[in-house]
Formats: sequence, C-alpha cells, structure tokens
Amino acid sequence: MTWLGLGALLLLAWFAYHPGLAGGFLFDDFVNLDKLGASGRVDDWAAFWRYLTSGSADPTGRPLAMLSFLLDANDWPADPRPFLRTNVLLHLANTALLFALLRQLGKQLDGASRRNDAAALLGAGLWALHPLFVSTTLYIVQREAMLAATCILPGLLAWGHGRALLARSPRAGTAWMLCGIGFGTLLAMLCKANGALLPLLAWVLDATVYRRDGETPLAKRLRFALLVLPSLLLSAYVLSKLAHWSQPLQSRPWTIGQRVLTEPGVLLDYLRLLLVPRVLSNGVYNDGYAWSRDWLHPASTLPALLAVLALVVAGFALRRRAPALAAALLFFFAGHLLESTTIPLELYFEHRNYLPALLLGWPLARAVARWRVEPPVRWLIAAVLLALLGGTTWMRASLWADQPRMAGLWLALNPGSSRAIATQALFDLHAGKPALAMTVLSEPWRQRPHDLQLALNYISASCELRGPAPAKVDAATEALRNASEGDQLAYRWLGDVLDLVQSGGCKGVDVATVERWTRAALANPRMAAMPGRRQDLHAVLGRIALARGDAATALREFRTALDAWPAPDAAAQESALLASSGHPAEGLALLDHYDAIAPLRKQATGWNMPRLHQWVLERQGYWSNEFAELRRKMREDLASQAAGSTH
Repeated sequence: MTWLGLGALLLLAWFAYHPGLAGGFLFDDFVNLDKLGASGRVDDWAAFWRYLTSGSADPTGRPLAMLSFLLDANDWPADPRPFLRTNVLLHLANTALLFALLRQLGKQLDGASRRNDAAALLGAGLWALHPLFVSTTLYIVQREAMLAATCILPGLLAWGHGRALLARSPRAGTAWMLCGIGFGTLLAMLCKANGALLPLLAWVLDATVYRRDGETPLAKRLRFALLVLPSLLLSAYVLSKLAHWSQPLQSRPWTIGQRVLTEPGVLLDYLRLLLVPRVLSNGVYNDGYAWSRDWLHPASTLPALLAVLALVVAGFALRRRAPALAAALLFFFAGHLLESTTIPLELYFEHRNYLPALLLGWPLARAVARWRVEPPVRWLIAAVLLALLGGTTWMRASLWADQPRMAGLWLALNPGSSRAIATQALFDLHAGKPALAMTVLSEPWRQRPHDLQLALNYISASCELRGPAPAKVDAATEALRNASEGDQLAYRWLGDVLDLVQSGGCKGVDVATVERWTRAALANPRMAAMPGRRQDLHAVLGRIALARGDAATALREFRTALDAWPAPDAAAQESALLASSGHPAEGLALLDHYDAIAPLRKQATGWNMPRLHQWVLERQGYWSNEFAELRRKMREDLASQAAGSTH
C-alpha cells in the first residue's frame, strides 16, 4: 500500500508540473547554458572536456550540473522542453528520496509502523507539490540546486543507516557514515556550493531526531569528525565575512552588514510563502527588493532579526518535546547558512528554499497521521491537502509556460525591479508593440536615469518606431557614463545596436552615435576599472572603425583591447573580423600582437575550475590550432588579393 501511494504521489506531481513543459528559457539560463555551444557542438571527447570544465560558478564550476545538461542538448541555441522534462523527473526522484529519509527519521522516533509510513508519504507530498518550487523546477538552470539536493538526500540516508548499524557492525557502520558524508558532500558541491551544508544538515538531524542512549565512543568520534568539525569550519568561514561589515562592494549597492540585516526579513518572507501557498509570487526578478540601511531602517529590520532568532531558539528548545518540529526549523535555517547570510549574493531568490524546506511539511504530516480520529478522516484530510497543493502547482506551472503573461504579472508584483520592467518591455517589443514597450520603460527611466536596463531597452524600442529623440540619445549617454551596474549588458547592447545601425534598422542613430555611447561607457569609472570591460568596449570601437572602412584604426583599437585583457578568444574573434572585412594583413598583425603579449596574460590560480579549463585547452593545443588555421586562411586571402592586383 505504501509503495502504491508513493507511485500515485509521483504521478500526481508529474501531472501538476506537466503544463510547465511548454515553457522556455529565462534570465540566468541564457548566460549559463550557452556554454553548450561556446566552442562548437559537443560531439567528441575534446569538445566534451572543454565544455565540462567551462563552468565559472563557484570554485568547482559545478561540473555535475554541467554534465546533466548534456542529457538534453549538445549545442546552443536549444529546445527548452527536454531540459524542463529532465528537471521535473529530477524533482520526482528527489521526492522519492525525501520519502525514504522521512520514513527513516520516523522509525527513529516511533519505530516501524503504518502511521510512520503515512506521515513520510504525506510529508514528501507536501514538499513535492508545493507551488513555490515551480520557481526551481521550471527554472532550468536551477537544476544545479536540485542536483545538490539529489546528492545530499542519499548522504543523509547513508548517515542514518550507518548510525543504526554501528552498534552491530562498527566497520560497516563507519563505512556507511564516512561514504555518506564524504562522497555526498563532494558530489553535492560539484553541483552547487551549498552541497557543503551536508555535514551541518546531518548534525541537525543527529541532534534532534536520533537517540543517543548507549552511544559508543566510536559514534561520538565519528559525529565530531564528520559532522561537528566541518560544520564549525564552514560557520567560521561565513562569520569571517563579518570583518568586512561596512566595506563597499564593487558589484553591489549594499555592504555585507546591510545584507546581514536584510536577510532575516527575506527568511520570514520565504516562510510566509511556504506556509501560505499561492499561485503567484515574486518569481525570479527581485533586484528591487528593499534592503536594510541599518538596524532601524526600515522599521521591520530589528523585529525580523528578533523573530528569526526566536525561531532558532525555539528549534533548540523543542529538540526533546517536539523533535520533528525542531528538526524542520533548524534544518530550514541551517540550509540557508550560505545563501542567506554574509556571502554577497543577490538578496532574494525563491529557488534557495528547495533544499532548506525539505522537512517543513513533516511535522504537519505527523500530526495528521497521529490524529485520533477515524482513518477515513485522516485520509480525507491528507487527500485534500495534496489536492489543494497539486492544483495550485498546476495553475502556477501553467502561468510559467505562458511567459508574456507571466512577465506582466511579475512586473505588477515587482514594480521596483528593473529586470521585470525590461522583460515586460521585451515581450511587448517581440509582439510588435514598440510604443507600448516605450510606455512601460519611460517613467521608470525618468525616475532612475542611470539604470542601463531601462535606458538601453528604451532606445532599442524607439529604434522600432521613429528612432530616439536627441534628448533620449543624450540621456542614454549619461546613463552609460554614470551607471553603477549593468556593464556586461552595455557591451552586448552596443554590439547589437551597431549591427542594427549598419543594417539601417534604427532611425536617428548612426555610427557616430554608437561611438559616442561607447566612449561614454569607457569614461564610466566602474567600467574603466575592469580590464575585461575595457577590452570589450575597445573591441566595439574597433568594430566601429571597421564599419567606417578604417582598418588601421580598427587594428589599433583591437590591440588596445587585447592590451587591457589578453584573451585568446578575443584575439581569434577580432582577427577573424578584420580578415572577413577584407583586411587579412591587419588580422595577421593582430595575431602577432597577441603572441607578443600572451606571456602577460593573467593565468588562473588556485584549485578551481578555470585553472583546470586552461590546462585542458593547453593540453589539447586548442588555441594554437585555432590560430594556425586562422593564419593559414588569412595568408590565402593575402595571396588572393596579391593575385587579383597583378591581374
């Protein structure tokens, strides 16, 4: 009966998520999954190793998550449906693992029983069908967070199994515990850095659910070595960031201290979303989230901090009287140790709750299963709870599949989010409504004149109509000169608008205007301080010179770009651009310049994925082969030009 119930639960979850399979890529998907085609189709071992080591998130590069994306595509652009289907199947696998964990934990408290199995099944169902996790499951790149949970859950199961086995067979029990925590943590970290939380999460369960009566010295030593010590080291790392409490951050408008003061309110928002499920929530655009300036501004800062502390204290106090509730509370806050404290990530994302919320439904499930009423009443209540959650998830998944509608709803919920505003405007633009896009962007841009999300998308929308007015051209120039974020957006947009101008697709904007905007971006102190951005912007100036037919100036700008950041991919791309524009001699000169400055190139250091990626490229001779082929083709072009001139 139990296994039949689990099968029915997984089937229900599949149908609840099924409408979302018609969705698509969004936000961070585009800047992560494009690595599938960064060096061509992944169709041989050389391309496989280049792709697998190309990750830049976390020191590990998240290679297991990268590997999983090859299940769905081996080139880019790609069809989103296979990615979404794999994510949903992974969510179902995590549901089955959670059921096994809750069943194991229930046995520790009550022994094997049907009620324990029913509580485990309902607890897993409350998590599996919660609509909040649509923001993880249907957000393709967040497979990284899902896979981390996939590795952590077996690690917790192995720890519990080994702990129970230890008294009868110390060697076997030790092996299970060591492999569960050791390999589980390693594999989880290869998916996402919060995999490092496995020892802390296991310690939470060990301190709340597991009995310590008659515990052997070996069990105490293993707990200290495998759980306590790693958890203390991780906590010390997080606390060390407090030394920079008031130090400004280059990429954030707030300090570490202000983030720490903001996150208690964020955690309470997460809890509200988890305790009161809803069809619609903030989604992925939370860049407008209000952060705390100090302990009293906004006024909710201190009460939120006190409330979180009270919940944590309650978790410790309830360890003996209500161990399931204590485990759920402490597991939730422990699961947020890395992403909701001192590390300067963005303030708010719903997908961060996927792992921490695993146990939150279990206390309610145990209460329903142990309620002293007739069994049909308990089953009816469980069925109603699951049906309500499943229906809400189905509606939310349907919304996620309708991206234009979802963009409008997210904008209504996040009117202060520049990303939400810009996304709505882009959908209007793609629907052939540039005037509406300009209306959406106009007032927010007036209020935030240096916001590049708003400024650059407004100019793009105006290109579809009469072109930008001179005052808007000037305003975009000021935005590029004074923006405090959006540097990568600026570079990509300048290149796109130059292509548009060259094809005659933007009235009122010419090559000189694009050059003016590019030089304004170069005058931006923040962009000028970053060698990579200087490289990007001088490369745009080189393209502008080529658009004017000025190969000498183009070569000079491309050389300046490489001097700022000597990257082989930039050298290859820009020399090929010179050659394809009819200037192979300048293309060869640029490659010669790169060869001269290549020894100055900053090499990746430390034990991280970028360093391994460099080693793979060097071992394959990737860039030397690429440059040799480029030189061969450019020499052939030179020979053809010489032959043509003699005739």
